[in-house]
Amino acid sequence: MSDELIIYLDGEYVKESEAKVSVFDHGLLYGDGVFEGIRAYNGRIFKCKEHIDRLYAAAKAIMLEIPLTKEEMKEVLLETCRRNHLRDAYIRLVVTRGKGDLGLSPTKCPKPSVFCIASSITLYPLEMYEKGMPIITASQRRNKATIVDPQIKSLNYLNNILAKIEANRAGVPEALMLNHDGIVAECTGDNIFIVKDGVLYTPPIHIGILDGITRRTIIDLAKDMGIEVYEKEFTLFNVYNADECFLTGTAAEAIAVTNVDGRVIGNGVAGPITKKLLEAFQKYANSTGEPIYE
Repeated sequence: MSDELIIYLDGEYVKESEAKVSVFDHGLLYGDGVFEGIRAYNGRIFKCKEHIDRLYAAAKAIMLEIPLTKEEMKEVLLETCRRNHLRDAYIRLVVTRGKGDLGLSPTKCPKPSVFCIASSITLYPLEMYEKGMPIITASQRRNKATIVDPQIKSLNYLNNILAKIEANRAGVPEALMLNHDGIVAECTGDNIFIVKDGVLYTPPIHIGILDGITRRTIIDLAKDMGIEVYEKEFTLFNVYNADECFLTGTAAEAIAVTNVDGRVIGNGVAGPITKKLLEAFQKYANSTGEPIYE
């Protein structure tokens, strides 16, 4: 039996060694396209509709017409998991502008390309979820919404990658990005939350962050648990002096931050609200979603 993954590519399911896109694809040449990272837990695709809706919203923003209906796209996600016999997975769904010429104009790309990969991912070691992790603040500022709106998950991730390079060079897993006004925005691949005096705070969408689906879920779970939640602007001062800090994302779920720029956060370990929310998220994620196997 082959160990190769089965990839969906433009209407066909092919072995990963046979999954090829053109070197003239504008997704490769210019980062012209959109993507989603999606999780499956316990035989269900988590927040399937929300991820598909966000993909199509991003595509609309860049005037990219996806050649599948939302229902057809859902079936692509499900069937890709089935063909790889997966119950727990990380799914990458990508839509590129398609093959064109070496010019910039998207009008030379008559047919968008769609591919879907279902595999696994381990973003951070397990012990970090208990002990927490250190991060730094990057000098790289988050894109302004008036330039490339961070709500668009485009294939051009250089803004995030440059900040990630700073994290790598500092020997930490993540970097916090500020917006152009010095307000805390988000990390390179995660949204950020802080806890102060039992109240949960997270930056609002309008300051220039991705409308994270895990972020939304954590907000809802916190409210259900009776925790006050505010989407509010804050600065590094508030992060340094928080009782708890954690990040959320599809791959990361919810993970504690215990040191920021050399400042110990709270007691230097994952705090009680962080732990409670991670436990609630994992329970919820493992019991809901679009069934892969009927």
